[in-house]
Amino acid sequence: MPLINRQVTLGTAVVEIVGSDNMPHDVVLHNMTKSSNEYIFIGGPDVSTTNAPHIDPGGTLQITLRPGDRLYGVSDPAGLVVGVLDIRKND
Repeated sequence: MPLINRQVTLGTAVVEIVGSDNMPHDVVLHNMTKSSNEYIFIGGPDVSTTNAPHIDPGGTLQITLRPGDRLYGVSDPAGLVVGVLDIRKND
């Protein structure tokens, strides 16, 4: 089971955080900032700061993506970093 660790810097433009795979895979996301009121918003390719759930500063979220799913994000303010642990399953 490959583990993929990375950090992604987000801004006001939509950025792909996790790419698709042909198998379901678990993803752990962590808002690396500790400052208050600095949120990371996640969702589909149309994600924005007004239409998506957010991860609080210092917060962690775990989700499972289905085959073919991709995960996108933006941040408020720009320049926030999301830590990503992508747990891929072997084919």
